[in-house]
Amino acid sequence: MTGFTKTIASGSELVTGPIGVFDSGYGGLTVLKEIIAELPQYDYIYLGDNARAPYGNRGFDTIHAYTLECVQQLFKMGCPLVVVACNTASAKALRTIQQKDLPHIAPDRRVLGVIRPTTEMVGTLTQTGEVGILATQGTVTSESYPIEIRKFFPEVKVHQLACPMWVPLIENNEADSDGADYFVKKYLARILTDAPNIDTLVLACTHYPILTKKIKQFLPGGITLLSQGKIVAHSLKDYLHRHPEMETRLSKNGEQKFYTTDDPLIFEKLTNIFFGATVKTEKLDVTVGADC
Repeated sequence: MTGFTKTIASGSELVTGPIGVFDSGYGGLTVLKEIIAELPQYDYIYLGDNARAPYGNRGFDTIHAYTLECVQQLFKMGCPLVVVACNTASAKALRTIQQKDLPHIAPDRRVLGVIRPTTEMVGTLTQTGEVGILATQGTVTSESYPIEIRKFFPEVKVHQLACPMWVPLIENNEADSDGADYFVKKYLARILTDAPNIDTLVLACTHYPILTKKIKQFLPGGITLLSQGKIVAHSLKDYLHRHPEMETRLSKNGEQKFYTTDDPLIFEKLTNIFFGATVKTEKLDVTVGADC
């Protein structure tokens, strides 16, 4: 189904597959872009569940069900490894999938997220011991960032703020507009007023890197702005180095394929914003035949 070729090794057939990258919509493309830059030799399948986006205002059970369906679909398409490039899905579904679902449905597959690599790094950057998290309401409500940061850096104080207007601004191609100026300044002023000692600010939504230039324009000096793409890409590279048994199962033709659960023409129009290029996309129904 994917069109990726099989690899033959040592006289026996070793069937390998692409790395799956999943997001509720477009934002995961910013992560995939950085992963490909770091690891261009591998094959990738990107799946955006645009038909059911946004995930941020949905409950834990719904997000778990949707995320699991998409992960299983990527397994069915031959992916031994899936990266959940969505903060909301990572916050509300990843742990359950890793600990409860995988042992029963696919014990030989692996699913990684974007929150843990970010939280492992953030505490090494702050000098004041206070960091800010800018995210969707769903990620903020989950408390995933404070919980995970506390595991690695219990002394670090975490301040969170939901920025509900940033995603629609970006998806409507208004990232460079006066409206974006207003809402970027508004949310930055709010978190810096509530927590003036912050010296590290995490963009904990994969859409938000599109606003990086504008955020830096209004961000006071001395504050480190942290995006997730490069962090996740470096973490994935390290993971594959530490797990050669998984690395050998990944196909290496340098190919990428893109799927959406919504209208592919609409998806293609927005890919240039997030991925830096327009890509050919196919529609996929993840609710049919999801068993791997």
